[in-house]
Amino acid sequence: MGFTTRQIHAGVTPDPQTGSILTPIYQTTTYVQPSVDEYLSKGYSYSRSGNPTVRALELKLNDLEGGVDCVCFGTGMAAVQGVMLAFLSAGDHAIISDVAYGGTYRLCTKVLSRFGVEFTFADTAKPDEVTAAVRDNTRLILTETPANPTMKCSDIAAISAIAQKASAVHAVDNTFLTPYYQRPLELGADVSIHSTTKYMDGHNATVGGAVISKTTEQSEAVRFIQNSTGSIMSPQVAWLTLQGCKTLSIRMDHQSANAMAVAEYLEAHPKVEQVRYPGLKSFPQHELARRQASGFGAMAWFEVKGGLDAGKRLMDNIELWSLAENLGSVESLITHPVTMTHADVEKAERDRVGIIDGLIRLSVGLEDVEDLIAALDQALEQV
Repeated sequence: MGFTTRQIHAGVTPDPQTGSILTPIYQTTTYVQPSVDEYLSKGYSYSRSGNPTVRALELKLNDLEGGVDCVCFGTGMAAVQGVMLAFLSAGDHAIISDVAYGGTYRLCTKVLSRFGVEFTFADTAKPDEVTAAVRDNTRLILTETPANPTMKCSDIAAISAIAQKASAVHAVDNTFLTPYYQRPLELGADVSIHSTTKYMDGHNATVGGAVISKTTEQSEAVRFIQNSTGSIMSPQVAWLTLQGCKTLSIRMDHQSANAMAVAEYLEAHPKVEQVRYPGLKSFPQHELARRQASGFGAMAWFEVKGGLDAGKRLMDNIELWSLAENLGSVESLITHPVTMTHADVEKAERDRVGIIDGLIRLSVGLEDVEDLIAALDQALEQV
C-alpha cells in the first residue's frame, strides 16, 4: 500500500465492541487481570508499561518508518534522552551533529556529561570529520538532518557506514522531514527519532516523541528506558497524534510547496541578505537533499540586511506569521533561535556552527502562500 493509505489505516482497526472507526482513548491507570496464571494475557497491566491508544500510534509510526518497533515518549526531548540512556553508559563517547536543537545540546552538555558521558559536536555534513571524531569508546552517533535551525544536511548513508564500522548506533533525528520525505532506516541508520509535536501532530495541540528502531534488541533497550524512567506518552496525546498523522502527506506537500515559493520570494528581495532552504539551487547541499529525500520540507531561514536589529523589527511587526517556538504546524510560525530555541547554546558555539544572531527561522504553514508573502513583504518594508 502507498504511504498515504498507510498513514490513515496502519496500526488501527475499528473498535471490536462498538465498531468505532477511531481508536478509543483508554484513559486508565490499570487493567484487571483474569487470574494470576493469566497475567498479561490481554497484553496490558499498568499504563506506564503500555496503553492501547499509545500502542496504536506506535504501530502506525513504525509502519511509516519501516522499523521493527516504535516507542512513544512524553516529549521529543524525552525521546532523545531515551536513545542516549539506552545506548550510552558512564565512560562512553557520543558524536552529535554540531548543529542540533538547543535542547539536545543542553541535555548533552548540562546533564549527561555530569554522569561521565563524553560528547563531541562534529560537523556531520563532513563524513571525514565524523571519522576523525570516532574513538574506541564511541557508542552512538546522533545526526540531525536537516539540522535545526541552519538546515545543514548530513549524508545518512555515509554516516551509517562509519557508525557500523565503529560498532556504534546511528540515530537520526527525522523530525524536519518525517518518513514521508526521508527514511533513515532504509539509508542505513539504526534509529529514527521524532518530536511528534511537530509534523506528526501538525496542529499545535500536543507534545510528544517517538523512537523507531531497526532491530528488536535496539527497540527493547529504548522501551526499557521509557518504562524505567516513566517518560511515557499520554493516551489523549496519542489519540490526537493519531488523527494528525492521517493528513501528514497532504500537509507536507502543501507546506513544502508554500516554503519553496516563500524561499524564492525572499531570495529575490533586495532587503534580504541570505536565504537557506534545501529546495533552492543556491542551497549549499541541494544535491544531497534532493538525493536522500523525496521532498525538501517546510523549514527555512533568512537574514535581513541590517542584521539583528533589522530582524527584530521584522519579527516584532509581522502579521499572519506567529512569533512562537515550535514548528511543523498548519499555522506559519516565525522564530528567533538565538533568543528562543537555541538560547542555551553558548554564543561562541552558535557562532562556530553558523547560528548567527540575525537568523530568522520560518516554519511555513498551510495558509494561502500569497498571503504569507504579502505579510513578509509588508514587514520587510518596515526594516
